[in-house]
Amino acid sequence: MAYKVKVQNACRCFFKSGLAEVNEFDLKDDAKNEAEIMIKHMQETFCKKHEFAMNEQFGDYTIIIKPRT
Repeated sequence: MAYKVKVQNACRCFFKSGLAEVNEFDLKDDAKNEAEIMIKHMQETFCKKHEFAMNEQFGDYTIIIKPRT
């Protein structure tokens, strides 16, 4: 079984970053670790106009990008 990390609502900064919108992993822990690393990277390097959240469902992780309020 493959576990996925997906990005929802990709913004301009995301497209410029070269990060993949979907990554697959053999282990659930590897998928979670990658999602956490991606969020940390986005928080540190993106334009600060967005917030990032992670949602886990059935072993897949979705990174949600939404406008900062």
